[in-house]
Amino acid sequence: MDSLSTLKYFESTENTRFRLTENKYNFLPNFVPTYPDSVYYYRMQRLDVESPINLTYNARVRMFIDMYANKKRGTTSRVLGLAQMYFPMFEQQLDKYNVPLELKYLAIVESALNSKARSPVGAGGLWQFMYYTGKVYGLELTSYVDDRNDPLKSTVAACRHFNDLYNMYHDWLLVLAAYNSGPGNVNKAIRRSGGKMTFWEIMPYLPRETRDYVPAFIAVNYVMAYSNEHNIYPVMPKILYHETDTIAVHQPITLSILSDKLKLSIADLEFLNPTFRTGFIPATPANPFYIRLPQKSIADFINNESSLYAYYQLKGYDANQFKVQDNADYDIVTKKITHKVRKGETLSTIARKYDCTSSEIKKWNKLKKSSVYKGQPLKIYVQTKQPAVQAKTPKTVPSTQSVAVNTDSLTEDPTVAVVEKKSATTSVSPKYHVVKKGESLGKVATKYHVTTKNLMAWNKLKSSNINIGQKIRVNAPGKIIVDESVADTKEKESARPAAQSKQVSPNAKYHVVKKGEFLSKIATSYGVTTDELVTWNSLETNNLLVGQKLRVNQPDTGSSAKTTAQQTPSKGQSQAERDLKLVYYTVKPGDTLWSIAQHYDGITIDQLKEWNKLSGKAGLKVGQKIKVILPAG
Repeated sequence: MDSLSTLKYFESTENTRFRLTENKYNFLPNFVPTYPDSVYYYRMQRLDVESPINLTYNARVRMFIDMYANKKRGTTSRVLGLAQMYFPMFEQQLDKYNVPLELKYLAIVESALNSKARSPVGAGGLWQFMYYTGKVYGLELTSYVDDRNDPLKSTVAACRHFNDLYNMYHDWLLVLAAYNSGPGNVNKAIRRSGGKMTFWEIMPYLPRETRDYVPAFIAVNYVMAYSNEHNIYPVMPKILYHETDTIAVHQPITLSILSDKLKLSIADLEFLNPTFRTGFIPATPANPFYIRLPQKSIADFINNESSLYAYYQLKGYDANQFKVQDNADYDIVTKKITHKVRKGETLSTIARKYDCTSSEIKKWNKLKKSSVYKGQPLKIYVQTKQPAVQAKTPKTVPSTQSVAVNTDSLTEDPTVAVVEKKSATTSVSPKYHVVKKGESLGKVATKYHVTTKNLMAWNKLKSSNINIGQKIRVNAPGKIIVDESVADTKEKESARPAAQSKQVSPNAKYHVVKKGEFLSKIATSYGVTTDELVTWNSLETNNLLVGQKLRVNQPDTGSSAKTTAQQTPSKGQSQAERDLKLVYYTVKPGDTLWSIAQHYDGITIDQLKEWNKLSGKAGLKVGQKIKVILPAG
C-alpha cells in the first residue's frame, strides 16, 4: 500500500470537491472518528445481509479496520480515488462471470489498486498473479509485455480463477483463502481440522498470512462502504475510467513518441498502459496491441497514425534498447548480513524488507518461535548482482601428460599412469525454430533459454525483426571435442586400461548453479556451448537446480566403466573384472540419480540406470540399494 504514496499519478491532484459534497457529518479536516464495537457490528450486519459472502465482525477484523481507517488514512484516500478508475471495469467483468461484486475489494488487499505492484515472491499486477498461475489463465509474459499488469486481462483471469475455486469449495471465504495460499494449503487445513468446511473453523491450520488475508478483505469492505463516516475522502486521479478509450496499434512504437506527438504526459501514458514493461509497444499488422488513451486524444491518434509510425522508423529506434535487462552479464551473489531488530519490527516486516520469507529467517537463525525482540541480531542472506567474470579459456592440454589416478574416496592408489591423448571433433547438429504468428525474437529466445543477441549472431540478423515462417537457428554452432585416452602404467605387463581406473583431471573446473541462472548463461560465461555442458555433465534436460554442480571444462578422459564392461570377455573372469569392485548406495530422502552420480567421480546417470535396470521414469525409494561399480583400490 505504501507504494501509492510515491505514485506520480496523484501529484497535485487532491481537491476539495468531495470534502465539500460528502462531508455530511461536518467533521474537521484532521479529525479521526472512532466508534464502539456495537456500531461496527451493526454496520457489518447491514453489509452482510446485502452480500453472498459471509462478512463477520470480530477482533481480528477490527484490527484491520483500524489499519485502513486510522493508520493508513492517506493511502486509503488514494485507493478510493483509484477505485473510481478501476471499479466500473471490475464490476462489469465480475457481473459477466456471475461472481459477487464485493470481490472487487480483493484487489485492494492484493495490490492497493497499483497495477504495477510486485510482491517479494514475484506476483504482479492488480490481482497479484504468479507467473505460472497467470499462464494457466492466458496471461502472457514477454520481454516487452506483462499481461498481469493489464487491468482488463488480469481481471478476466481473476474472475475465471474465482469460479474454478468456487466449484471446489462452494464457500467464498474459502475461495479467498485458496486464492491467497493455494488449494493445497486449504485442503490440508480442512483435513487437520477434522473435515470442517468454513474459514473460521480451519483458520488455525492455515498459513499465518492467510489467517490475516480474509479478515483484511472483510475490513476493506467495511471501510470502502463507510469511508465518509471515518472522514476519509477520495484523492482523485487525473483521469477517470469513463474519460478514456482504447485504440489499436498496428506498428512498433514507443510511449515516449506518443507522449511527444500527442502532447500527453509520459506518466499518464504509463499509468494508463502498465502492460508495456519498457515503454515499447511491439505491435505488428498480424499482432496488434490495444492501448488506452484519454478520449480527447483518440482522434489525434487516428488522424496522425501513419505519421507516428513513420516517425518511429525515421528516428531509427532499436527495439533491443527497450528490452528488460536479464542477468546475462551478471552473477547473483549471496551475501550474509546482520540485521538488528528495531522497535515495532516483526519477522514478516523484516522478510519483506530483504525480499525473503519469515520461515527462511527462522531457519537461518534457528528460531523456534516467530517472535523477535528489539536489538536482536538476525542473520540475513541477501542476493545481489555483480558483473560476471568471464572465465579464461582453458589452456590446451598437451598430447602427453602425467595424471594421478584417483580411485574411490575410501581407497588411495598412488600409481601414476601416462595418458596418450587422441582427439576427435564432431560438429554440433543445428536446431531450428520456425517462427509462428505472434512470436517475437525475445519470445523465441526465452523459449530456448538463450538471448536475443545469441539468436541474432547465430542467424546473422541485422535487426530483431522476424517474419512468420522464418527459420531460425536456436543452438550455438561449434564443435564437440571427444577425447580417446589410452593409459599405460610404468610397467606394461601389469597395465590395465585407463577406462577401468577412474581418472580425474587436476584441472577440472566446476560451477555451482545460482538462482536465476540457466544453461546458456553459464555456457556463455565460460566460453563453451550448451551442448558441451550437456555432454560433460550427462544432463537429460536443460533444466537446472539451484546448487547443482556443473563441470564447465572438457574432461581429460571420456572413458567409463560402461565402456570397460562392453570390452570385457563374457567367459571367465578377466584382469579387468578383478580390478573392479561393486558397492551399494542407500537412497536417502531427496536423492535423485543425478545427486547419487555426483558422489562418485566419473559415474554417469546412464551407468546407474544400466547397472540397476532402471527405466527413465522409475522413481527412487528411500532405503533402496543402488549398485555402483568402481575401480578396485
